[in-house]
Amino acid sequence: MSSITLNKITKSYGNVQVIQEFSNVFADKEFVTLLGPSGCGKTTMLRMIAGFEKPTTGEIKLDDVIVSGSGKFIPPNERNIGMVFQSYAVWPHMNVFDNVAYPLKIQKVSRNEIKQRVENILESVHLSQYISRMPNELSGGQQQRVALGRALVSNPRVLLLDEPLSNLDAKLRESMRFEIKDVQKKFGITVVYVTHDQTEAMAMSDRIIVFNKGVVQQVDTPMNIYRNPVNQFVADFIGKINFLHGTASEGKIEFSGGQSMFYSGDKRGQVVVAVRPDNITMRTDKGVLRGTLTQAYYLGDVNDCRVDIDGTQIRVIAAGHTYGQIAIASKIWLDFDEYLVFEGDGTDQTKILS
Repeated sequence: MSSITLNKITKSYGNVQVIQEFSNVFADKEFVTLLGPSGCGKTTMLRMIAGFEKPTTGEIKLDDVIVSGSGKFIPPNERNIGMVFQSYAVWPHMNVFDNVAYPLKIQKVSRNEIKQRVENILESVHLSQYISRMPNELSGGQQQRVALGRALVSNPRVLLLDEPLSNLDAKLRESMRFEIKDVQKKFGITVVYVTHDQTEAMAMSDRIIVFNKGVVQQVDTPMNIYRNPVNQFVADFIGKINFLHGTASEGKIEFSGGQSMFYSGDKRGQVVVAVRPDNITMRTDKGVLRGTLTQAYYLGDVNDCRVDIDGTQIRVIAAGHTYGQIAIASKIWLDFDEYLVFEGDGTDQTKILS
């Protein structure tokens, strides 16, 4: 298997720079996710690693071999990279065996070796019983596993996946996340995964790279990105969060409605308090801020509430059994278990309190 080194990579189309300079190393056997909204540059980065796009500047290495840059370019078919696309891209006129075997036939591998390797791969992706079926006889999840098996059968150095689950229904997406992660661990392969779904990224990744408008915002573990986002964009993109704008002075943050909360930092001026809905407790006796419960939705496992704080709607996610314990229109207190404070209007890169 292989590591991937990106050294001062940029990508431009004419005068439009879609990837600003970025350097990093994806370690051997690491699962790295490129995460961000549509049009942020994550798929372009993946395509440069695959060899479908050339970097404008910088170089890409697989292990110690330069595959793009420094006057050298190795085409995709010579990089020994497996790729799975958003569309299943399985051949409709071939059965499961022939679809998975196709890369080996192109490489002129012997018939006996093809049979053994395909059967082993189909067992790994739980498709052994469907070996003779045609694609139109398979579910969406099964077709995606065919695509995954085809990408793995050549023993690639790196596996690249571009939004592979976005065409599946929610329940199947959830199960496929864990199947892909299990396959990655079994084969010990380096994976680069593209998605706009933060839940996928959190569940599967060793590290997440968050993109916005071609700029890498943060590179970190899922836990650190969730609990210690470097700016308001990352905090907002990863998970659910509330933002309260205020002014910090000595010992407190004052909000526009006249309420305030304790603040131990040394900054002054505009700040944004960021608190996740599941880090807020509704109380009837005391708390940080006082408001009015305006809505409550029973979702079985959670009680999804909205609380008005002087004109600002705050989302609170409580345990399902709390539904109905506080009447709508009741005055309540909110207690913050954890929160973040960003400097200024929250669009800069500096987190000043956690």
